[in-house]
Amino acid sequence: MIRRKPDSQKKTTTSSPKKPDQKKSSSTFKKDNGGEKEIKARDKRKYIEFKQRVKKGDPLPTFNEDAIRLNKYLSNAGVCSRREADVLIQTGVVSVNGEIITELGYKIKPEDVVQYDGETINAEKKRYVLLNKPKGFITTMDDPRGRKTVMTLVKKACRERVYPVGRLDRETTGLLLFTNDGDMAKKLTHPRYQAVKIYHVETDKPIKKEDLDKLVAGVVLEDGKTNCDKASFIEGGTEYEAGVELHSGKNRVVRRLFEAIGYKVVKLDRVQFSGLTKKDLPRGMFRHLTEQEVAFLKMSS
Repeated sequence: MIRRKPDSQKKTTTSSPKKPDQKKSSSTFKKDNGGEKEIKARDKRKYIEFKQRVKKGDPLPTFNEDAIRLNKYLSNAGVCSRREADVLIQTGVVSVNGEIITELGYKIKPEDVVQYDGETINAEKKRYVLLNKPKGFITTMDDPRGRKTVMTLVKKACRERVYPVGRLDRETTGLLLFTNDGDMAKKLTHPRYQAVKIYHVETDKPIKKEDLDKLVAGVVLEDGKTNCDKASFIEGGTEYEAGVELHSGKNRVVRRLFEAIGYKVVKLDRVQFSGLTKKDLPRGMFRHLTEQEVAFLKMSS
C-alpha cells in the first residue's frame, strides 16, 4: 500500500518535471515494505477474529494430505466422472461411514467407508487395457441372453474391474479400450474432445471416388448430419476397400454412413483409436498401455 507524504514534506518544484533517480526507486521499495506490514497486520486481525469465533475446546482445522474430495474418490473407483459424482452426492445416494453426504467438496480419509447406492466403493489403481477385439463378441458388461461379451477377453488383465470406453458392435473388430478411470472414459467418448477413430472398411461392391467425397461432405442420417474427417481408398487394397477417419461417437455410425450412400459393409475393423494402434497386438489379445500412452491420452483428452 502506497502512502502519500504530508504536505509539509513536499518539496517545491520548478516547472520542469523531475526525472526518476536511484533515490526514487529506494523510496518506492520502502513503501512496498510498509504495505507488507499492513497486510500482515490485517491477517493478524483476521486470525484473532477467527479465534474468538471458535469455542474453547473445539479442535482447530487441520490439513490432511491423505484426505481427498469425495467426488474424486468416486471417480478414482471408476464409478463415474467427477462432475457426475457431484450430482450423485447432491442426490443423496452416497454415504460415508453410514452417514449420507450431500456437501460438495466433502473430504474423506483413507479409513472412511464410502458407499454408493448401498454398495461399498473401493478406490482402485487406475488401469488402462487395450484389446484387439475379434468378431462375435458384444460390447457389454454382461448379457442376459448368454452371448459372448468382450469382458471375457479381458477378465485376466487385472484385479480391478475395468469398463469398455465406447463400444464396437458384434461383427466389428479392432481396438477397444478398457479402464476404471471415469474421467478419461467420459472425455474420450464425449464429442467435444473429438477422439479420432480410423476404420478399415470393406463393402459388398466397388466403391466410387465420388461416394467417398460424399462421406467427407456429410451425409444426413436419422439422428442428424454426420461426416468423416477423411475418406480414401486403401493403398495396396482393392476397389472394395476404404479407410475412413472420424470423431463421431454415434452408434454404428460407419455402417450407417455407407448404407446411406448405397453400400453394405461386410467387414469393419477399427485400426486406430485416439492415437493408439494395433501394432504387435494380435486379434483377441490385450495389453496394458504404457505410461507414455496414458500421458498422451490425458493430454489429448
